[in-house]
Amino acid sequence: MIDWFTSQHPIMQAFLATMFTWFLTAAGAAMVFGFKSVNRRVLDSLLGFAAGVMIAASYWSLLAPAIEMAEASGGLPWVPATVGFLLGGAFLWGVDKVLPHLHIGFPDEEAEGIKTKWQRSVLLVLAITLHNFPEGLAVGVAFGAIAAGLPSADLSGAVALAIGIGIQNFPEGLAVSAPLRREGLSRWKSFAMGQASGIVEPIAGVLGAATVIFMQPILPYALAFAAGAMIYVVVEELIPEAQLDHKDTHLATIGVMLGFTVMMILDVALG
Repeated sequence: MIDWFTSQHPIMQAFLATMFTWFLTAAGAAMVFGFKSVNRRVLDSLLGFAAGVMIAASYWSLLAPAIEMAEASGGLPWVPATVGFLLGGAFLWGVDKVLPHLHIGFPDEEAEGIKTKWQRSVLLVLAITLHNFPEGLAVGVAFGAIAAGLPSADLSGAVALAIGIGIQNFPEGLAVSAPLRREGLSRWKSFAMGQASGIVEPIAGVLGAATVIFMQPILPYALAFAAGAMIYVVVEELIPEAQLDHKDTHLATIGVMLGFTVMMILDVALG
């Protein structure tokens, strides 16, 4: 199985890896079949964990390789990382202002983006979908970088990133399906909408891999772009959502620390 995967084209590898991350989103959403609701303290810890994974992945799997690639090409190593990182954040900021969505735990009147009359359940799913796009893009770019043949891009590092993103997708799937179930939707509908939030990841993964393969000079910028988009999601959405219950914010903080540590170990051990 491993030999078969390694023999595939990087675009196919990116597709398979992001299908794995989508599967774990669905696995998290499937928890709704066993539980009608999730303790807020548990959810805060899981959201914090997801934030920690994304922070670590942004540096170890994306920014650091981007800097190494730029340095190897003889340019100023900080330029692609800076430009790409800021563009990634700016892109997500723009999408955040346009795409209608509602963060977990917030009242309907605090929905962001263009004003619509869409149901609360749809807005909640779109919020997590917004999280998942940069994650899928990051995995796709990491696999696409392998085709460039650069020393700082290797299969084990890309696999480590996919595993880390997949692990933190589990609580994100649960974070969508559980509130929907609590609001009265059936278990099947809650599951369907929860797993649907991850469908964007294979799309973004293939797009990211194909882009950097056919336009290799932008690779360091693409890696940094994905990092900037993920950090934007962490600061703008995941951490505020994890800290929404002010009774015990330490749980979310501990979750961030654990998530960062797990992703760092994965990247150093496998990368």
